[in-house]
Amino acid sequence: MPPKFDPNEIKVVYLRCTGGQVGAMSTLAPKIGPLGLSPKKFGDDIAKATGDWKGLRITVKLTIQNRQAQIEVVPSASALIIKALKELLRDRMKQKNIKHSGNVTFDEIVGIAHQRQHGSLARELSGTIKEILGTAQSVSCNVAGHHSHDIIEDINSSAVECPAS
Repeated sequence: MPPKFDPNEIKVVYLRCTGGQVGAMSTLAPKIGPLGLSPKKFGDDIAKATGDWKGLRITVKLTIQNRQAQIEVVPSASALIIKALKELLRDRMKQKNIKHSGNVTFDEIVGIAHQRQHGSLARELSGTIKEILGTAQSVSCNVAGHHSHDIIEDINSSAVECPAS
């Protein structure tokens, strides 16, 4: 039997879910059920909080204290890039294997790098920008009309200036 927990203690739970949809109760129940929370109620709250990310897989951070949860969306780099492409909303059940063939500006890439810098292993912002450009390459979108890897090479050869921080 698991040990009892103090209800005043702050618990943090990370969940991976599809934005705008109620997740399966079978995935929610083992994580938040032992904390004394209703999976159905929090499934609806998560769906409401992730409405802006409809159709994208994102991470949700639940901070639980006194049987009350605060929901915070922690989007990944690929989700931020796909959102920057400004594509139409899609339903994951009906459309499968979508190719993201869009164009993102370099300023949007720098903005995404600023958002994701806290989770990056790079020492400088230029390293984080290169990480985001690598993610853009895997999503298969262009950056400022060029292939992402070409811009990474330009950053390495100092042909493209990156902001200091």
